[in-house]
Formats: sequence, structure tokens, C-alpha cells
Amino acid sequence: MTHPFYAIHSHGLIRVAAATPRASVGDTGANAEATIALAREADAKGVDLVVFPELNLTSYAIDDLHLQTAQQRATLAAIAAVVEASATLRPALLVGAALVRNGRLYNCALAIARGKILGVVPKTFLPNYREFYEKRWFASGAGMTGLTIELDGQGVPFGTDLIFAAHDLPGFVFHAEICEDYWAPTPPSTAGALAGALICCNLSASNIVIGKARERAMLASSQSARAICAYVYSAAGPGESTTEVAWDGQGLIHELGEQLAESKRFATEPELVVADVDCERITQERLRNGTFNDAAVFAGNPEARFRRIVFDHAPAREDEIDFQANDLSPPGGGSVGLQRAIRRFPFVPNDPTRRDDDCYEAFNIQVEALSKRLVAANAETIVIGVSGGLDSTHALIVAAKAMDRLGRPRSAILGFTMPGFATGEGTKANAWALMRALGITAEEIDIKPAARRMLEDIGHPFSEGEPVYDITFENVQAGLRTDYLFRLANQRRGIVLGTGDLSEMALGWCTYGVGDQMSHYAVNAGVPKTLIQFLIRWCIRTDQYDAATDAILSTILAQEISPELVPAGADGALQSTESMIGPYALNDFFAHYVIRHGLAPSKIAFLAWHAWRDASVGAWPEDLPADARVAYDLQTIRKWLEKFLFRFFTTSQFKRSALPNGSKVSAGGALSPRGDWRAPSDGIATAWIEELRSGVPRG
Repeated sequence: MTHPFYAIHSHGLIRVAAATPRASVGDTGANAEATIALAREADAKGVDLVVFPELNLTSYAIDDLHLQTAQQRATLAAIAAVVEASATLRPALLVGAALVRNGRLYNCALAIARGKILGVVPKTFLPNYREFYEKRWFASGAGMTGLTIELDGQGVPFGTDLIFAAHDLPGFVFHAEICEDYWAPTPPSTAGALAGALICCNLSASNIVIGKARERAMLASSQSARAICAYVYSAAGPGESTTEVAWDGQGLIHELGEQLAESKRFATEPELVVADVDCERITQERLRNGTFNDAAVFAGNPEARFRRIVFDHAPAREDEIDFQANDLSPPGGGSVGLQRAIRRFPFVPNDPTRRDDDCYEAFNIQVEALSKRLVAANAETIVIGVSGGLDSTHALIVAAKAMDRLGRPRSAILGFTMPGFATGEGTKANAWALMRALGITAEEIDIKPAARRMLEDIGHPFSEGEPVYDITFENVQAGLRTDYLFRLANQRRGIVLGTGDLSEMALGWCTYGVGDQMSHYAVNAGVPKTLIQFLIRWCIRTDQYDAATDAILSTILAQEISPELVPAGADGALQSTESMIGPYALNDFFAHYVIRHGLAPSKIAFLAWHAWRDASVGAWPEDLPADARVAYDLQTIRKWLEKFLFRFFTTSQFKRSALPNGSKVSAGGALSPRGDWRAPSDGIATAWIEELRSGVPRG
């Protein structure tokens, strides 16, 4: 039995590779053999597109030998050998060769697939400075459009106006440029991307000098971000002539500014660096970025003048299989798998330095935003409900830092703990300990008498002694807390500081209006629950507060997340948020790919399965506790994703449509209707749930 869910091609993923063959000094036969060997390796690894270095068949550093007839004929023989070998190989190949056309020699990229030359792209920008002398041998391809070149008795498309597209694999559309082209102020790949290419490629020789590897990576990163594409770069490696320069063989794969893979430089053996690029994600990013379309219009709509060379790719389907529920590899082996690192926590980098940089920015965004609102509102105090849970804890420490920054006393923060029918002594004690440690003004208001009166007034069974703990019972408590806070803010010339986070907003896990959905300023509204946990850890690690505060922050981080609105059951178990709405780790994963990228639910499930199915595989943020490093199987992911989709698209948008002000924090998105998310409050989730059910296999 087969299922397309397990195949990368079902989800808009294309496997690309940057190849570093062992080069030679003009031995085209050896170069062809090295190229074919790596093409066969790529075929075995399920690669769709392989990018080779500049002039890898001809050799780059052979100077005036480029102008020898024997060398030129040998190059044609090498091309023929590669074309013949490609007939039985799956990858499309981009190889480099010097070709004669109409009395000129061009430095070219040849696109080859399934035994056919699809097209030839000449280099536009020819370096002729410092150690480079390319204009001595080559003609520029600038302006060469709509032409053909004769190879092996056949006319082949020739020009800088070519992009290549597989008709049987949506999203597999690529463009080629050569070395200096992307050092130019106007890289040809920009026009190629505007014409529709999702994968831009660079065949480069690029000798190595100190610092140049960083420059290449910077250019590949910036071009993939600016042109909203994937970028595959391959530089010549060992074997080229070192008469005047040396070579390191750097291979790079970037997507939307992020590096996916890099080769080992100065390797003694041929290398193939492989990654799966997400063409669906790239397409969705272009749809969201109106500037991309404007750039195409202002450039005269390159798609109208580019030739789209369509070819048959016949993509592999090895992974369309029915996995066993707990098996991580397909029966019989041969899995294509996924060659792409998927972060379990999309809002939190695994790299410690990047994680701390992000935490620094997120925390200070919140502090700066709240400081501005306090000044603008002419507020003398901040009024906040302190439960001893994660969200109110984080909002409170942000408020404390905002007061410090403004030079105001922390005593102007008025913290209220408001125990209800299910408030635990532990969380209440934590709330008091935190307020005392921070030096704020702390008070307690017992809401139970007022809650009993309201329940009695509305005729709720609880007022008659019945153990009915329905949504009304819960929201009476949540609403009273907010009501008290607003009246206290009126009384004490302050603003109510909201504590709800982005994760709760995504799920609608908040009480609308007179409840925790409402405040004067929602300082946490742009921060997901998983990031809040890391922000608090960052505050501890970087000594933002004193030792007493750090100690209570650590205690709060260790407790289970609970709304504490329903009394414990007969077994003593407290109300658990995650048992009702799903693990926040998964919900934040889902939210990121829905809000930021708009991916199909089956694709989100596919990515989540690869990220979470095995706790022993892949990177974890280093300060995540060991007991939080868990795994989720596909059916668990499917279950909670369906619940997320229903809550997000059907039941909770009306709460987001009435969000109070609060700053966007993460590029992953925000949910304010005035900012990053606009949607109808009466929408339904049918399309998303049906796509999930049809696209993900059942256990």
C-alpha cells in the first residue's frame, strides 16, 4: 500500500545539490568522469537538481588554452559524455563549459536532463580586474536572447533569457547564472526570479582568499532573501591550476535568507552537499510580498520575455509508502526521507547565540513598547493580575524593566493576586513571592464571594451546591478578575496590562471581553508560549534581575500550565491546559506555519512528523529541560492539528478581531487585525480540515 504523504514532492519540496568534483587542469575527459560520478551519487540520493562549478567540464584556470581548437573540441566530447550518462539518471544537471558560437567563445551553464541539453546560458558579467582576465577569452552574454546554439547537430536554446521548468513537478523551476553574475549590482538571477524561477543557481569558479567564503555566503543569503528564492552555489574545488590562485570548493544552499547546507571546504574528495528546498514556502512568500510583484512590473515583467524551457522530470516516488505507526524507516529501505533540518520550536533558534540574540530583541521590543504606551497614556501606574503562571509572570517582569527604563519606582506596578475556586496554594505562593522579589505593590482580592453571588444571581447549579464546572463557572471567575482590574485602574490612575500570549490568541484560549482577552495594552500578544518560556530562562541566564527573583522564576517555569478555574478531581489532578487543547510545543509549530507561511495542513503535519517523531534525532535548544524533550507520532500530530485548525479558523477569530493594542514581536507573525492578520470572524475551517483528512494517512 502506498501513500503520497511520505514523499517530499507531495509537499512542494525539491531536492537540490551543490557538487564539488575533483577538477583538473584542462583534462576534459577526467572532468566528464568526475561529473558523471557525482551525478550518479546524486541520483542514488534522490536529488532533483545538481549544480556544478563554473567551467567544470572545460576547466577554469587554463588561461589562453581556452582559445585552442583542441581544447574546444575536447569540451564538446565531454558534454556529449555527460548528456549520454544523464539519460538514465533522475537529476537535472547544470554543468559549466566554454562554447563557441558565431565567432565568439562564451562561458556557459548547460542545463541537461534525461539525455537532452535543455538550454545554454552564457555568463553576463566577465570579471577583468585584479587576478581576473575573462574578457581576454570570453564574450559577454549580455543582450543575447531568443537565440539558439548548435550542439551535436541540433539547435539548443541559447541566451540569458532562459528558465527551466519540470512540467510534472510543480515548483521545480530554476535559473542559472555564473560566478561574477551575482557579485554584480544587478544579478541576472533577480530577473530570473521575477520571471518565475523559484531556485536560482550559480556555477562558480571563485578562487579563495581570506574572507571570501564569508562574502559568498553573504551574497547567497542576501540574494535568496531579496529575490525570494532558493539559491544553490557551487565553487570550484581542488584540482584546478594553482599557478596564481587556490580553490576551496565551497558549496552553499540557501532559502529565503537562511542557510540550509554548506559543504566542507578544502576537501580532498569530491563532495555533494544536499538539501530539500521548500518551493511551496517560497511561492507563499512571494504571494505575501507585494513588492516582489511591483519589482516585476517595474522591470517590464521579465516573464513576458523569458523563455520557459519545459522538460519531463519523472520524479521519484520511493517514499509513497505506508509506514508502520512506530517505524521511522520504510520497509525494504531506500527511503528518500527529508534532507532538511526542521526546528521543533520555530520561534526559538537551536543555536545558543542566535537564541540569545532573539531573546534580547524580543524582550526589549516588549519593554520599549510598554514604556511608550505608559508615557503616551500618561499613566501613573500599571495594574496587573498576577496568577503565578507563565504569562502573568512574563508580563510582570517586562513591566518591572519598563519602570526601570523610565526611571520610575517599581512600586508603581500594582499587582493583584485574585484566588478563585480552584486556585492552588502553590501558584498563589509563587505569585506573592514574585511580587515581593520584584518590589512591586502587592495586594490580594478574593473573588470567590463575588463569584458566588453572580452564580447565585444567574441561577447557576453551583450556587445550589451542585458540582457543575461548566464554561459559565469558569468565565464568571475570569470575567470578575478582569472587571476588578479595570476598576482598579480607574481608581488608581493606571492601565491594565494584558498577560495573554500569541498561542492563546491563536487557539482562542481566553475569555472574551470582560476576561483575559481584554486589557489596555496586550504586551504579550505577539509572543508565543514556547518563546515566553525561553525569554524567562534568558532573563535568569543574563542576570536581568536579582537572585531572589531568579529563584522564583525557575520555580514558575517548572510547574504545569493550568487555568486553575475548575477544582481538582477526585484523584487530585489539577486542570491541565495542554490535555485539553494540546501541547503548546505542537500548537506553536502549527501556528507558525499557518500564520507566517500559509502552508497546507498535510504539509504542516509532514514537517511536524519529521521534526517531532524521534526525540533522539535533531537539535534541541540547549536550555530546554530533559523532560520536555519528547516525541509525537503522526496520529498524535494529526489529532492536535485538526483541533488547532478548528479552533483557529472557526471559533476564535472574533476574539482576535477585538484585540487591544500590543506590539508585534516575532517575524513569525502576529494576530492583530491592525497588523499581521486579517480574517473574517465568521469563517469556517472546513477546507483546512478536509485537506488534512485527505492528505494525512490514518493509523
